[in-house]
Parts: sequence; C-alpha cells; structure tokens
Amino acid sequence: MFDFTVTARNNRARTGIFTTCHGELQTPVFAPVGTQATVKMLTPEQLKDINASLVLSNTYHLYLRPGDELVSDMGGLHKFMQWSGPILTDSGGFQVFSLAQTRKIDEDGVTFKSHIDGSTHRFTPEKSIGIQENLGADIIMAFDECSDPNDHNYTRRAMDRTHRWAERSVRAKTRADQALFGIVQGGVNPEMRAESAEFIASLDTSGIAIGGLSVGETKDEMHAMLDIVVPLLPEDKPRYLMGVGTPEDLINGVRRGIDIFDCVLPTRLARHHSAFAPEGRLNLMNASFARDARPIDETCDCYTCRTFTRAYIRHLIVANELLAGTLVSIHNLRALIRLMEELRGYIAGGTFEEQVPGLLARWGNNAKRNSSR
Repeated sequence: MFDFTVTARNNRARTGIFTTCHGELQTPVFAPVGTQATVKMLTPEQLKDINASLVLSNTYHLYLRPGDELVSDMGGLHKFMQWSGPILTDSGGFQVFSLAQTRKIDEDGVTFKSHIDGSTHRFTPEKSIGIQENLGADIIMAFDECSDPNDHNYTRRAMDRTHRWAERSVRAKTRADQALFGIVQGGVNPEMRAESAEFIASLDTSGIAIGGLSVGETKDEMHAMLDIVVPLLPEDKPRYLMGVGTPEDLINGVRRGIDIFDCVLPTRLARHHSAFAPEGRLNLMNASFARDARPIDETCDCYTCRTFTRAYIRHLIVANELLAGTLVSIHNLRALIRLMEELRGYIAGGTFEEQVPGLLARWGNNAKRNSSR
C-alpha cells in the first residue's frame, strides 16, 4: 500500500513518489506544520493554492485538546480539519519532553503533567500508536525518547529505550492504512547514530525518521550525523528529517538523501514579521519598507507576491492587522515548497550538484533575520 519509488538520483540526492491512502507525495517534500489540526493563519484552500501536499499534526496537542477519541468520532483528522491530502502525525515524544510541566520516565512509558492545566497523563508506545490510529493520519511515528545531546550517558539510555519502544510500536500498530516510521536517535555521537540507524532500519516499518537534530547542535554536527545515518538506511524507504526548515537546511538535507521535511519555522517567522527572500530574511517591520513598492520576492508566484507590496504588508504589521501574518505565512510556506519543486527538477535533470553552490549562495542568508534591509 505504501510504495516508495525513486525516480531519479544525483549523487545522494534523490526524487521519488511515496504512495499513501490520500494521494501521492512527490519527494523531496516540505510539510507545513498544523499542530492543532490547522496550519496557523491559513485555510486548507490556501494550503492547496501554495501546492502543499503533506501536512503535519501533533499527537500530544490533539490528545490533550480536543481529544483523539473526539477526532475519531468526527470522522478522523482528514474530515475534522477538511484536508484531503496526506497527513503525518508525530508520536508526541518530543512534546512530552519539551512541553510537559513535569515528567517521570520508566521502561514502560512516561507519566507527565499537561502544560495546559496540569492534569496527569501517561504515554506508552501502545498509547501513542492508539492515539495516532484514532486521529487517522497517513504517516505515523513510533514513540521515542528525546535526550540532551550534551549528556552522553542519558543519550545512550534514551536511544536504547527508543529502540525497545520502536519494537513495541510496531507490535501495537493495527491499521493497515497507516505507514509507521521508526525514529533514529543518538544525539551527536557518531557511534550511537550508526547503531541506531542500523537498528531502526532492521524493523518492519514503511519509512524512517531522523530525530534529535536541529535541537541546539551546530550545522556541522547535524550534517555529520546525516552523513553517517543516511548511507545506513534502506534505499526503498522514505527518509524524514524531523523539525528542519530553513532553505539552507532543506538544500543540505536533500543533498544528503533526505526525502521529507517539516518545521514550524515559516509560519512562526511570519507571525514575527520575517519573510524568506533571496537577498536574506527580511524584517518587514523595518521603516525602510514603508514606501517599498516591490513584492516580498519578485521571483515568487504566491498570492502575496502577486498581489501586495512590501509597503502594504508593513502597514498591516504596524496597524496590528491579522492579515499580515496570513500574507507572510503564505509567502514563507510557498517559498519552501517552491524551493522543493526546484530541487526535484534539478535532480530529475541531473544538475542538482552543480546547482548547490548557487542555491546556498542565494538562500544561505535566511538562517537569521536581516534587520538592515
């Protein structure tokens, strides 16, 4: 049911098609994040207009509110949020460790208190899979334990437990219409990353995610871990790098053989008035844009850039109008989706590697806000 076919390669970069019950994904692909069953500031129709093909939602948040059983009773996540394309849900593992007020980890699972009201809950691999089956996403994640990359001993314990929980997640899965991905952990330790990649690759899953990166390590460390992990993964399964979303990171990830990406960054930046642009990330609050009649990006085909000026968007920001966040979100997401379309074309044409230096030169300044522009 979940067939993955590689259609072209250029060194380690590859493009392909991953088939799900709600349509085909052309890879490499970037997924907008709809944490609460909505991509912030955008409607499903606006997502379709920017050619989004995959949306990510959050197991932890939807379990707490409105509840996975309610979503199931409402016909599942696709019907609930009125998104007809593929959906991916994470396991809730990262949020349990990053958001929960208090937590207690044991071999069976994690007991934690909700960041919303302090109520006590418990996640196990079986519970996480059950929640995701109620939500009904096309791609679901094995329950994993995140760790502090600076604590070697904890990283080892968390990785070993992640492996045992991955085996339990595989056994707990009952729905044939959902693709389960295992998650590679191991911090920034080369030996542990290799060990984790080999273990997760040995499991009967439809794809493999790489977790625990983009959490404070350097770019060089992230690239080094990808260089170790990716060659150890099966060629016939899609590879998902979790939580990575600057243009530079997407280019470098595709270059190393990654197929799926997601990140909250594009919409979060938009709500803070920052826009992706070839000349560097723009701070649209800056007074220099008050009379700027250009679009955010003259090369962009999104509704925002086809219709509005930087001056108008700055006016909306200064006036505290909600439309500003919507317009910049449309642009930021379309910029990344359009970049992925461009990368797929280069891979198919066999020119990806020769394009990389120019792409990095064009998009490399978007890792941080350029307030001088």
